Amino acid sequence: MAPPLEHLSPQPSRPPDFDDDFASGLSPTRWVPHYLPHWTTPERSAARYGVVPGGLELRIDDDQPDWRPEDAPLRVSNLQTGTFSGPVGSTRGTHRHRDDGLVVRTETPSQLLFAPSRGRIDLTLAASRADGCMVAAWLVGTEHLSDEHSGEICIVEIDAAGIDEVTTARCGVKAHHDPRMVTDMEEVTIPLDASERHTWTVIWGEGETVIGCEGRVVRRVAQAPDYPLFLMVDLFEIGAAEGPYPKAATVGRVTAWAE
Repeated sequence: MAPPLEHLSPQPSRPPDFDDDFASGLSPTRWVPHYLPHWTTPERSAARYGVVPGGLELRIDDDQPDWRPEDAPLRVSNLQTGTFSGPVGSTRGTHRHRDDGLVVRTETPSQLLFAPSRGRIDLTLAASRADGCMVAAWLVGTEHLSDEHSGEICIVEIDAAGIDEVTTARCGVKAHHDPRMVTDMEEVTIPLDASERHTWTVIWGEGETVIGCEGRVVRRVAQAPDYPLFLMVDLFEIGAAEGPYPKAATVGRVTAWAE
């Protein structure tokens, strides 16, 4: 029998710097309901969502357009805690995660709604079991100070096909354009059904990232970005559109402490 996983450290005793259970709807002072809007156009980046008991439901609807025509088929509903881009036609902007020549199509103002450089985040997710879906939570470098501030902490990525009584997920860090980081992603097995509500945790700073689920450590990575990061929580449909629709995942309470 495998030994029990290590317990996560307790939450800080002080009040959180960010705390949202979506009971009052989607706050415009905390969230931008678009997926990387600078790399595409507003009707393609806009999230489909609704308030439900216990949180906010992200949806993929049958009439939802692809995020970019170049990436079709790829549809996404995303929340993020800020935006940054250069002018239209430039290549400056948050999360230059694709190598096919991302160019700013919609200039977005700098909004640092919540962009900690180190700290702790606890967020509750219920992933989608719908065909072709992936639920993810990431911290990505804002890049508003430097285009090298582009590293990512992948708190979790959960494919619908990996969900059962035991769930297979991915987590770790991605370097992208940060020369000080090395991509280190792993597939992990969690003894729970991720389509039910569970709390995921990330604690990062001083050169280490700790990722956990339901109070237990899932991964330790000996790297951590040390610059401002936006939180992104998203539901993707990857591959050809096929029903039934809507496809949905739920984001519950998000609590965070910046250090």
